[in-house]
Amino acid sequence: MNLRYLALIALLGCSLAAPALAADIYVISHPGVSIAVEDVREIFLGEKQFAGPHKIVPVDNLAAQGGFLSKVLHMDAASYYSAWAKKTFRDGIAPPILRSGGDADVIRFVKGMPGAIGYVAVRPGDDVAIVAKY
Repeated sequence: MNLRYLALIALLGCSLAAPALAADIYVISHPGVSIAVEDVREIFLGEKQFAGPHKIVPVDNLAAQGGFLSKVLHMDAASYYSAWAKKTFRDGIAPPILRSGGDADVIRFVKGMPGAIGYVAVRPGDDVAIVAKY
């Protein structure tokens, strides 16, 4: 992933951040994986990649990213993408999958992908596990 792409995503994330800050953020996971609340930050910063025997697949929700970064990771989009650019270059780890189809798209992805964890701004149904609400 090149740095221009990451910079573009960071700018897009910044422009969408203001409306997303007011909404609740639900961190969700595939129901077959047990993820602790205290692991969410490490997962989305690439520090934790497994939950037991399961490979974790983090998913960024472009529509809710501003609120997630602010409320959960306590950072802005520029800092987040800078951290991932360094991690990708230094450790060869890919950043979270970016979904731009909104909350329903992320819920559908997490439900269908074992090991997936993501976040949404609407309360999800019972077909995914709620890890935390912020």
